[in-house]
Amino acid sequence: MKLTTAGIPVGFDREIIGIVTRNTLPPESRPNHIFVGDCDPTDTTGYRGLLTTSDLGGGLPACPLVHRVRETNYLKSGDIVVMEPGSGFVRSLYRPADKHNSIFVTERCNSNCVMCSQPPKDKDDIDILAERNLELVRLIDPAPEYLTITGGEPTLLGERLFTLLTALRDKMPETAVHILTNGRRFAWPEFTRAFTAVCHSNLSVGVPLYSDLANDHDYVVQAKDAFDQTVMGLQQLARQGQRVEIRVVLHAKTVGRLPQLAEFIYRNLSFVEHVALMGLENIGYTPRNITDLWIDPYDYQDQLYEAVRALRQRGMNTSIYNHQLCVLRPELWKYAAKSISDWKNIYIDECASCTVRDDCGGFFQWATKLHSEHIRAVL
Repeated sequence: MKLTTAGIPVGFDREIIGIVTRNTLPPESRPNHIFVGDCDPTDTTGYRGLLTTSDLGGGLPACPLVHRVRETNYLKSGDIVVMEPGSGFVRSLYRPADKHNSIFVTERCNSNCVMCSQPPKDKDDIDILAERNLELVRLIDPAPEYLTITGGEPTLLGERLFTLLTALRDKMPETAVHILTNGRRFAWPEFTRAFTAVCHSNLSVGVPLYSDLANDHDYVVQAKDAFDQTVMGLQQLARQGQRVEIRVVLHAKTVGRLPQLAEFIYRNLSFVEHVALMGLENIGYTPRNITDLWIDPYDYQDQLYEAVRALRQRGMNTSIYNHQLCVLRPELWKYAAKSISDWKNIYIDECASCTVRDDCGGFFQWATKLHSEHIRAVL
């Protein structure tokens, strides 16, 4: 599914964020909208911007413009996009028709995970993205059922994160907000107290933990003392009454001690409300490290079964993400969630005749390059 396009920008030097409309609006309804399509350039007054595949070099409209855009067919009325000056880049920020929408807050991170799907960049983007995201929250209407805050590492925003959470709390209190974070900064009690002081009643935090051994976890995230900080952060969050999920990405460096990690979680972190055991996503850093990371999911069924059994027997809510049903033991199927975001979810040719396809989570779209050798239709 397409999320970006580009063209030639004219008439603006700051980001333009607006709601897509493909219909001509009355003047009083235009201020929050970006018109997408062909229109009379003399009838664009009041719109935030205009996106068109046409060349309007000879008849410029009365609003910021990106013209000669490569493609706009995927943009629907109600989508929220940002037009970037200089590059003419147009990025989709929110699509009300999707179940999985996220707020991206920074490309910076204080970890450097060997399988990171969004490799961090050392760039000063926090201020501009903070401003963009506050406007995004203001424009979203109606409120969605669910939103994810992601990065990069969201806690690097500091007080700007609290401002964003406050805006979400006030604008859409019923929306379930899930923050994906490495959890390390929560080891500092004063930060955790400030975070939970926002009092967002529908907020949960997802934190990765990759091993019960500190050295193994620190290797995966490529950061010294990360294990200690993460565990301390989880405990600080629990002390403040914050809802927490643990996420474990399964690959050759983590599956060997998966049953021991399950035991560690129960013994030390039994307060978490959910444990997600997640299949590897072959993007970002993973392809360059694939020799060290890849293990066919079919081949770690013993460890996965033991971990799920140990957690479930002790009453801990446990799910399997990003796995196909045909590579899982049938007794694990009831724990397998359809977790892959709709914009990057596909099924391959082998799935066409499968009788459980509707219950299966399918693949990431880049699975055409690498997936289990045991994919087969369940007949």
